[in-house]
Amino acid sequence: MELICPAGTLAAFRDAVDAGADAVYCGFRDETNARNFPGLNLTRDELAEAILYAGSRDVKTFVAINTFMRAGSEALWTDAVDDAAALGADALILADLGLLAYAAERHPEMRRHLSVQAGAANADHIDFVVEAFGVRRVVLPRVLTVAEIAALTRTARCETEVFVFGGLCVMEEGRCSLSSYATGLSPNMNGVCSPASHVRYRREGDETVSGLGDFTINRFSKTEAAGYPTLCKGRFAAGDERGYIFEDPVTLDALSQVDALAAAGVAALKIEGRQRGRAYVSRVVTEMRKALGGGGEGPPLAVERGLLDRLSEGQHTTTGAFEKRWR
Repeated sequence: MELICPAGTLAAFRDAVDAGADAVYCGFRDETNARNFPGLNLTRDELAEAILYAGSRDVKTFVAINTFMRAGSEALWTDAVDDAAALGADALILADLGLLAYAAERHPEMRRHLSVQAGAANADHIDFVVEAFGVRRVVLPRVLTVAEIAALTRTARCETEVFVFGGLCVMEEGRCSLSSYATGLSPNMNGVCSPASHVRYRREGDETVSGLGDFTINRFSKTEAAGYPTLCKGRFAAGDERGYIFEDPVTLDALSQVDALAAAGVAALKIEGRQRGRAYVSRVVTEMRKALGGGGEGPPLAVERGLLDRLSEGQHTTTGAFEKRWR
């Protein structure tokens, strides 16, 4: 299985390559990718440099253009496709059907991967994008069990890729409107869930209160680390229950499922985290590479117990839907 690694900066891109990635995915510094945070992502010149660096080390570069086009601003997205192709990217990661059609017509030789933002979670959806747009790989949503992934992979006419470490979206990607409801900026079109411009922290007595727009998302005691206010991971009161209603704010860690995913026929394992720093990228890629077996040539090596927990959100991890019994 390929190890697909994130990079939000040129420095992180080099670190991912050096740590043992088979491919690195990145995006342009605009609304065309779903990690459109200030200070993140690459210029055209930086992408050109990244592709050269990766190619000289037999590592592939995937460019995520995985938000949805806005009427009247389509050129922002089509230009991104054209530029990524001209610069020599190995694959485009796309979600918008119109953009898939554009890429297939203008750049038929380019590999097209269906982004997780498309939310392709059934055989009919996958068959459609393969037949209509020549999609070569589908990144599956993080709401599927291993058995469901295996069933889809057996019938799919393309490769499948799954997330195994990093942020855990508890919604079906591409379907969530919570952030746009709270802030007016859509994750699916503006490219950012819980935009930093709308994040607020304040003190109330002994508590730190985090907010998004006009909404209070969480309250933290002085003994708790105040996490980033992502709506679906807020702490709410529902009836008599007070807590994390959807999912605790922890990190997906599916290392324990790697053998099962290989048996299921999955082609690639993906690490989430373009918004994370170089240390995260380098350490997680290094440990995942060890767990998968050196440079793909030797046997798997033991990952230091608890190491990845220290790099995770909330200092805790979960296997998510891979072996989930939902509340």
